[in-house]
Amino acid sequence: MALKITVIGTGYLGATHAAAMAELGFEVLGLDVVPEKVGMLAAGRVPMYEPGLEELLTRHVTGIEGSSGRLRFTTSWDELEEFGGDVHFVCVNTPQKHGEYACDMSYVDAAFASLAPRVKGGALVVGKSTVPVGSADRLARLLAEHAPEGVDLAWNPEFLREGFAVRDTLHPDRIVVGVDCERAEKVLREVYATPIAEGSPFVVTDFPTAELVKTSANSFLATKISFINAMAEVCEAAGGDVVKLAEAIGHDERIGNKFLRAGIGFGGGCLPKDIRAFMARAGELGADQALTFLREVDSINMRRRGHMVELAREAVGGGSFLGTRVAVLGATFKPDSDDVRDSPALNVAGQIHLQGGQVTVYDPKGMANARLVFPTLGYADTALEAVRGADVVLHLTEWREFRELDPAVLGEVASRRILLDGRNALDGTKWREAGWTYRAMGRPRA
Repeated sequence: MALKITVIGTGYLGATHAAAMAELGFEVLGLDVVPEKVGMLAAGRVPMYEPGLEELLTRHVTGIEGSSGRLRFTTSWDELEEFGGDVHFVCVNTPQKHGEYACDMSYVDAAFASLAPRVKGGALVVGKSTVPVGSADRLARLLAEHAPEGVDLAWNPEFLREGFAVRDTLHPDRIVVGVDCERAEKVLREVYATPIAEGSPFVVTDFPTAELVKTSANSFLATKISFINAMAEVCEAAGGDVVKLAEAIGHDERIGNKFLRAGIGFGGGCLPKDIRAFMARAGELGADQALTFLREVDSINMRRRGHMVELAREAVGGGSFLGTRVAVLGATFKPDSDDVRDSPALNVAGQIHLQGGQVTVYDPKGMANARLVFPTLGYADTALEAVRGADVVLHLTEWREFRELDPAVLGEVASRRILLDGRNALDGTKWREAGWTYRAMGRPRA
């Protein structure tokens, strides 16, 4: 008999995981405490932009014509109990605590407290949220105290990339499971039988190691990004070219060429808060010296945003932004997403606006979310309208649409043809040939 699966928390991670579990053939119930979110998902719509997710939902959500009917959503814990799930995935958010580096575990704790008395004996609870190391042991004790006999815990960290979440769930580059019993491993091998058969590595660890994998991976990526951005600072001081530098060192297979594009740095809902929470937890464990380098990684990353503001100030005359019009292409923290959480692009736009600049933003997918964060910024419906009358144009999110823009057409509507490429993603030669002054971070001026 096929396993029945529940997913607690249907945000970016949970909604994708629930739909993917239905795609793999399981009967799935997703639970969330936000009625509006559940209503959208139950209608086959997603509350965020994620390529392929809405199509996956409509293939499986109950009540949609032609769907498998294997997936439904609810706000009711009683319905979850009646469903009688065999495996319960906890996918709730773990944001950064307000005013601290540490991780806020309140959503995870609340989910486990509500779930524990409602699971059936012999069920498996699987944590997927990114948590401080040591959390799984504590939550296992909670289950032992409040759940029926025979309920086990496993930790199965997620490695989703926004814009590729569906693919990363159905065809993961690795599956990591932290377990303390053979039965939990056996159940998870059954859950992930299809990707395992396709060749996805299945890595079995203890609880602490599984909890450390996600934060370690994100810390490594953040370090690599900040390293090349630090090299961009040196290149600017020395007259070097960080793009050629990255190309040269990227040929070394020990280094590789991924995540070596210098720019205004990383953002989003994971990397910044994960490395800060990692530092905070290391301090609690007495291992803070091991991660002091992450403070500099974070500092370099945040410094890039201020540097772009200064480049924009220099481009408009070096004084005040008062009376200047600034076009910002991009609001999301990365392309193929509508996520503006800790977005470097929106942060730069906001800084310039607060310093007196008249800022107009355009983003292919992130406009609605950007307006919620910075309602006082100007917004345009197209890149052309954003650039109209601008004294300087800032390219801050590397959407394909921006790479395909016609510099000559934009030049006709801009007040001055000055472009600052904050992502080193545009063809500088093409823009210069169209009469633009093109400058990219860490590269020679001409």
